Amino acid sequence: MRGRLKAAVGVAALFVALAAYGHPEDEFCAPGESGLDPALCAALAQLDSSDADVRQADLEPLLDDAGNERGFMSTAALYITIGVGHILPDGADHILFVLAIFLASTRLRALVIQISAFTVAHTATLALAASGVITPSPSVVEPLIAFTIAFVAIENLFFKDMTRWRPAVVLGFGLVHGMGFAGFFGELGLPPGQFWSALIGFNVGVEIGQLVVIGTAALIGFGLRSALADPTGATRYRRNVARPASLVIGVTGFWWAIQRLAF
Repeated sequence: MRGRLKAAVGVAALFVALAAYGHPEDEFCAPGESGLDPALCAALAQLDSSDADVRQADLEPLLDDAGNERGFMSTAALYITIGVGHILPDGADHILFVLAIFLASTRLRALVIQISAFTVAHTATLALAASGVITPSPSVVEPLIAFTIAFVAIENLFFKDMTRWRPAVVLGFGLVHGMGFAGFFGELGLPPGQFWSALIGFNVGVEIGQLVVIGTAALIGFGLRSALADPTGATRYRRNVARPASLVIGVTGFWWAIQRLAF
């Protein structure tokens, strides 16, 4: 009994720590590191410290270490790094959404279906919004993202496995999350001629971050399932891990939604 309690408390503590922030300060340009261009670092710092728009002149040109304008692959590689960083550690809301999907999946097939639907959807709206085809308002998108987290997590409390409608729900919610990715991507103020390489790199980085989250959750979940192994192991895992974690995620999502609607 004590072991099960410790497992549940540990999982809850993990999600409470994530709930402390939704979009924390960017950490791409920590002192002593030289992975990103100074101009881009300055622009990211400005985004974190004020609500002012980043001017195109603040970002031009994106140069490599030799002082030359970056090519397609170099720009893509740079934005892969930015995309990963937007998820790990900066995308707590997207992390919680993916974890809620994971907690609802007792079989690999269910997890693959949901993650695939989410990926297709957020990739589509990221491309549409970043290219200017659609112009979603952050004041609408950000609260909606929080509500998607709450909905999926709370649904986990009532259903033991993926419902028939869950893939469609995740697909729709993925469209909303893609608009959130596009909001961050658009604030970077890309120089002319580097849009598609940056967009592709950023999206690949987001997917890498997402896969890292899923892989880590799978390893932890496998360990907890093994620790709770008995004839009713699945039931114990759901009762002591999946449901408490989903409850914490759901409450966090509702709290973020209230905060974003109020402020």
